[in-house]
Amino acid sequence: MTTTAQDVVAVKLERTFDAFDANKDGYLDWSDYEQLANRYITAYGLDKNDRRARAVIAFTQMSWLELLRHSGVDTDRLTKEQFVTASRIAAVDTSRLNVAEGNAHAIFDVIDADGDNEIGKAEFARFLRDVWRSEAPDAMDTFQRLDTDGDGAISRQEFIRAMREYYFSNDPDAPGSLFFGQV
Repeated sequence: MTTTAQDVVAVKLERTFDAFDANKDGYLDWSDYEQLANRYITAYGLDKNDRRARAVIAFTQMSWLELLRHSGVDTDRLTKEQFVTASRIAAVDTSRLNVAEGNAHAIFDVIDADGDNEIGKAEFARFLRDVWRSEAPDAMDTFQRLDTDGDGAISRQEFIRAMREYYFSNDPDAPGSLFFGQV
């Protein structure tokens, strides 16, 4: 009997789809992505003219357009399967936009509310609570896993590395696998 290894990246991307599908209609479209950007802006009380808000909006728009470009469909909405496929392609095609790292920088700048170039426990708890609406008892365990050097804060480099792992690692125990829940 042969066993097939679980495609952890696909599972992560499917969970991402479910988290992004704001109206739960089984499709992603620009309005779902726009709502995601607005969740960050609202959760952190950012003015739409704040550079961090503008960066999140711009990156969200570029990410959405890259997904459409790589989806192979002629519509402006994606099914879960189309999203997973397009996300995989967009993550490796950095010819126009580095989805894995660009997203991490834009999000990091918003989460790092005090601007000290690291995400502390309180900032991360706020991110989980206010953006992802997660108050699961083990949610803060993610912080410990992302803080790979154990200094009590998530550096920009740790955050970017985790985002890259999210898109590329099939290791369910990699810290980046934790962005949208355990695999």
